[in-house]
Amino acid sequence: MTASLPVPNDIDPEEPDGHDSAPIVSLPSGPQAPSVERTPPRKKTAKGKRPARPAKAEPQADAAEVDTVEEAAPEAPAPPSPPAELSDLAEADILIPPKPPLPQPEVESEPEPEPEPAPEPRPELEPEVPPVLTAPATAGDVLVLRGVSKRFGDTLAVDGIDLTVPTGTFYGVVGPNGAGKTTTLSLIAGLLEPDRGSIQVGGVDAASDPLGAKRVMGVLPDRLRTFDRLTGRQLLYYYGVLRGLSPAVVESRTADLARAFDLTDALGRVVSDYSAGMVKKVMLAGALIHSPRLLVLDEPFEAVDPVSSAIILDILSTYVAHGGTVILSSHGMELVERVCSRVAVIVAGQVLAEGTVAEVRGELSLEQRFIELAGGLSDVEGLEWLHTFSD
Repeated sequence: MTASLPVPNDIDPEEPDGHDSAPIVSLPSGPQAPSVERTPPRKKTAKGKRPARPAKAEPQADAAEVDTVEEAAPEAPAPPSPPAELSDLAEADILIPPKPPLPQPEVESEPEPEPEPAPEPRPELEPEVPPVLTAPATAGDVLVLRGVSKRFGDTLAVDGIDLTVPTGTFYGVVGPNGAGKTTTLSLIAGLLEPDRGSIQVGGVDAASDPLGAKRVMGVLPDRLRTFDRLTGRQLLYYYGVLRGLSPAVVESRTADLARAFDLTDALGRVVSDYSAGMVKKVMLAGALIHSPRLLVLDEPFEAVDPVSSAIILDILSTYVAHGGTVILSSHGMELVERVCSRVAVIVAGQVLAEGTVAEVRGELSLEQRFIELAGGLSDVEGLEWLHTFSD
């Protein structure tokens, strides 16, 4: 008697979805295709857990039948593998849909090149004004200006000035009112900063080392402002200490300068009580108290009486004879022609003539040459009403 092995029921509701050994019959795709048994893949379960399979009740058999089955039933052979032809046929039955085409990236069209603009016509060049020849700078020059310019709003006060002042010279700067003389001297003294250009004082660049440049200068500015509530003695003491002199040296030099400028009796009075000429003299004494290498004087003889002017000229001439340098501005052509060794004529912010007094004036006097460079005399027509009187 042969015992039949139990086959699990495929439609058992208690059976889990995944069947380990249930055969599945594949329907043939053609009329002649044989059936092929395929084992479906197992359904994945949670990691580390495997569903428990319910125990199935096996039919009870007699002991004799069990013994017969155990003796007669040999080991079940492994199912034969399907032939290659059938495997190829089964794979052919599986239809794999084609992949959808990938979207092609949009190719941006290159922009059309813009047409090149037509070249602008070059403006006609204005005839260049021949530059004024300036003496080249040497190691013995105490003051060198190159391309210095200064603008106030729309007004170009100084327009590319070049000056070279040798050591030990009396240098005069002349020009009409509003020509840029005071602005030029203020730039040299460090009271203003140039918009462009360079200034060197005693070999020191005024832009990179302004204190070093000011240390070798004494300055008498125009429209001077001072501490007029101090006495003359206090003011000179302040100037000397500000320049780094000891109090003893300041007292000694104050007495010498007061005697030279005829200010001894006025040292105890406040400066606000001084006349315009006395203020000029005490300010000039303050510019000289530290014995500078360069004196920058703007209109030093304005509002000064002839006696005081003679005293100032004598002091400055002795100073220059011992190696000092003076650069000053003045409207007195006769004074400049008599005292200065070199002169520069500035008109509308530009140096129109520069050199020794003889080179600048030529065959004319310095005043005549100055009037010629400044544009001549103005038209005085239309003032005939001044020839009659209102009474």
